[in-house]
Amino acid sequence: MKVTQTKMNDASTAPAARSRSAVFEYVFPAIRGVQAGREYYVTMCPLRLIPRLFVFDDEELPPEMRAQRTLNKARVPEIARYVAENPTTYVFSALTASINAEVNFEAFDTGGGRGERVGTLTIPMSAKFVINDGQHRRAAIQQALVENPELGDESIAIVMFIDVGLDRCQQMFADLNRYAIRPSKSIGVLYDHRDEMSSITKLLVMRSTFFVDLTEMETSNLAARSRKLFTLSALYNANKALLDGVETSSFERRVDLATSYWERVSDQFPEWHQVRNREVSAGEIRRDFIHSHGIVFHALGKIGNSMLLAKKDPASWETRLRKLRTIDWHRANATVWEGRAILGGKVSKSAGNVLLTTAAIRTALGMPLPPEEQRAEDAFTRGEK
Repeated sequence: MKVTQTKMNDASTAPAARSRSAVFEYVFPAIRGVQAGREYYVTMCPLRLIPRLFVFDDEELPPEMRAQRTLNKARVPEIARYVAENPTTYVFSALTASINAEVNFEAFDTGGGRGERVGTLTIPMSAKFVINDGQHRRAAIQQALVENPELGDESIAIVMFIDVGLDRCQQMFADLNRYAIRPSKSIGVLYDHRDEMSSITKLLVMRSTFFVDLTEMETSNLAARSRKLFTLSALYNANKALLDGVETSSFERRVDLATSYWERVSDQFPEWHQVRNREVSAGEIRRDFIHSHGIVFHALGKIGNSMLLAKKDPASWETRLRKLRTIDWHRANATVWEGRAILGGKVSKSAGNVLLTTAAIRTALGMPLPPEEQRAEDAFTRGEK
């Protein structure tokens, strides 16, 4: 992109339709396309210019007068940190913007039939660029440039539409987000190669002949007829709890600790092995028992964390974990699970329910409750659910 000044009193350098004496303009290399009968343009823009060119609607305006949602400022530092921490591997998809000005596209005479699509897009500097999709990326780029100005020479793709009014901009925002679906947590873990806990969890599953057969790697909600008993996302959350604050000498050691712990846990649940041996369906176990649900995995991770931080010998884990067999894990056991892991017949994974479920299991194993769990248990006992 470059900035030019066109002198309108020189007929040899300016189209006759331009009437002002001088106009400053942005000139972008661009590709022209057509959607729904309307022209649009695809170009590249240096990151350093993104905060200057692309603006937000006035957030003080009521929603019906804006072309986009209010910026969620809590998301911006996370995205900026992602760029700053991965300067050689970060990826940004294109920004989508509307321009409220007349533009001029001049095609290159390349021959071969492509000249009508490739050329230069000239936009007056008085134009307003409004982002229809990507306002959080735009704000994160601005913050990342403060931390690392060298990013300014890199570029991002821009899809530009000619603004035809507020109604059209609002409709574009609605259409662009209409079919956007956030990927499941499980597939996010599966495809994430930066997060250490994701890597630990994937290796645990791949190296365990037990878990590899029973873990759903893509979705985070198991269908009633699924042959899988666990989800990758549930194991991920459980591993975060298990290894929280555990300092080890190497990544491999953390994988070994997690694998060793969860294989010992699996030995305490005969129903899990019945599913693996095709003696009973996974759906039946999930329907009748609570021990394969994510909330119990999370609770068992917290309990294992206490044993790891106490530096107990792995051989002693088995003695403690063997008491898991004495717990009545039936979902119908309302005396234990209703209000803790189950609310109104449905499993709840809220933070409060995780604490109460952990406290119940920890008590059954003969372990003292940490202060946070004790407070939750006391409130539950008093009826302050």
